[in-house]
Amino acid sequence: MRVPEKWRRPEVLLLVMAGAVPLSFATWMALLNNFAVERAAFTGWEMGVLQSLREVPGFLAFAVVFVILIMREQTLAFWSLLLLGLGTALTGVFPSVIGLYVTTVVMSIGYHYYETVQTSLALQWIPRQRAPELLGKIIAVGSFTSLAAYAIIFLGLKLAGLDYAWVYAAGGGVTVVLALIAWFAFPKFPPVVAQRKHLVLRKRYWLFYGLTFLSGARRQIFIVFAGFLMVEKFGYSAAAVTLLYLVNCGANIWLAPKIGRLIARWGERRALTFEYAGLVVLFTAYAFVENATVAAALYVIDHLFFAMAIAIKTYFQKIADPADIASTAGVSFTINHIAAVILPAVMGVVWLVSPPTVFLSGAAFAAASLLLSRLVPSNPEPGNETQLNLRALALGRP
Repeated sequence: MRVPEKWRRPEVLLLVMAGAVPLSFATWMALLNNFAVERAAFTGWEMGVLQSLREVPGFLAFAVVFVILIMREQTLAFWSLLLLGLGTALTGVFPSVIGLYVTTVVMSIGYHYYETVQTSLALQWIPRQRAPELLGKIIAVGSFTSLAAYAIIFLGLKLAGLDYAWVYAAGGGVTVVLALIAWFAFPKFPPVVAQRKHLVLRKRYWLFYGLTFLSGARRQIFIVFAGFLMVEKFGYSAAAVTLLYLVNCGANIWLAPKIGRLIARWGERRALTFEYAGLVVLFTAYAFVENATVAAALYVIDHLFFAMAIAIKTYFQKIADPADIASTAGVSFTINHIAAVILPAVMGVVWLVSPPTVFLSGAAFAAASLLLSRLVPSNPEPGNETQLNLRALALGRP
């Protein structure tokens, strides 16, 4: 299969692949809490373990730099999409604790390795001045296909009474089909700059590493326990949770490109400051919410802040040596998942004792991110990676 020549561009391929991912991942996420509780008798402990296992491939994302010694990044992206789709399609077939653990790991390998390579390819292929807006469009495309997935899930569960296994198979199967179309319909695009194929850790990237680490810790609390709160405390059904995701996706389709343009206009420092200040308030509110409608509103607002994370990527793009992008994308995913591997299991135990403490921990991570965001310079570039560089120059230090 071939696509028209005018569409055979890296930007279009990125958008096609971005659309394939949520069809599996959105299906997996939308059904997970209900499927785990109803079919596999999960408690908060098993859910914490499962989410920790899900993040292990993300922790090992640094190994991408070794995989690209034997295959192109673009090819690795296609293989990753295939694994993501396969793992999702098989999830409903194994409704047990061990079965859910195994299919989650397969799905997660595909998801995390794809996300690592997608970040690398996007930062290599997209010019800096267009990066925030196009990254916003990638989020919007993902939200659109998520919206389609959630709508089908909602109708399938509510109206057609489909079993979980059929819904999982449909979501994963469509991802596999789109991955094969992307593989055979687009040419192999050469890298703009030859990438270093060894691990790269640079002292001057320390602020990027710090923001990435805290982002991973904070996001895990939201992903794992905000949805679990809806099911366990407020009794949301699978259809109701899916409807909530529909609202999130609809808002992101409209807002994500605008957020990208806003980041381009505001700059990374101001955008990140706004995001983290808002998240401190939101996580604190989660800890004490007692109304199901208010909790749903917090969930939607919280989800909208995800698009602001574009600013971390564009900040790195501005300060990075272009040849470091592939290696650092893998390293940054590993850093992002250091806390993510441990935190869900630990917080799963805390949840059994005090659910509000889990969300107050998220507020603390957001506050730490807020402090670090103030060190991002107004005009980041190589040699001007942090505000501390500017202060050192002002004091006449090298």
